[in-house]
Amino acid sequence: MIAKPAGEILPGGKDVRLYLRLTPKASRNHVGGLYQDADGQVRLKAMVTTVPENGKANDALVKLLAKAARWPKSAFTIVSGQTDRNKVLTITGDAAQIVAQINLWTGED
Repeated sequence: MIAKPAGEILPGGKDVRLYLRLTPKASRNHVGGLYQDADGQVRLKAMVTTVPENGKANDALVKLLAKAARWPKSAFTIVSGQTDRNKVLTITGDAAQIVAQINLWTGED
């Protein structure tokens, strides 16, 4: 099975779709590395110390990504996976810069 990339530029070239796997209640907040699920989708791994109740882990995830990339939290939108570990986010901004940041997080060049 061919692996699907963790991020892709959306039509129009401005936004990027990011596939992510979140681990709540982790020992530390961290973003980095890759996870491949059963259907071949590669996902960026992220961990937050927050519990997964009432959207707290999702809020912590957006805060973590925004801080790590030095972008505003408003650039990140969780479009699916609100109550699931596997999430799809849309990141708004300079697509080339976003892809470069995703590559740093995933360890790809």
